[in-house]
Amino acid sequence: MLDLIEANARHETYSLVKRVRIEIGKLSCVEPDALRFAFDVVMQNTLADNARLDILTIPGQAWCPICGITIESDSLYDPCSSCQSFDLRVTQGLETRLKELDVE
Repeated sequence: MLDLIEANARHETYSLVKRVRIEIGKLSCVEPDALRFAFDVVMQNTLADNARLDILTIPGQAWCPICGITIESDSLYDPCSSCQSFDLRVTQGLETRLKELDVE
């Protein structure tokens, strides 16, 4: 994330990041509290030192090829709520994406 912020700062010519907004999929296996801790440590003495980290959670979704329905999923190992099949295709919730920066 720091590499992305620094590369963007060189391109857009800003020197201070006040807020970082990221999207994390519920199925991504990223622990928000651990990410917040790591963010604060890694961003020390950089242009994002003391920046606020906002985390938006993207719900998990999967498509069942047997039923042809899309279900919400809280785990990669949830069965289809309709037919109980485990043959699901994740369609949303694995992503981790830098969404927005507030800069000066």
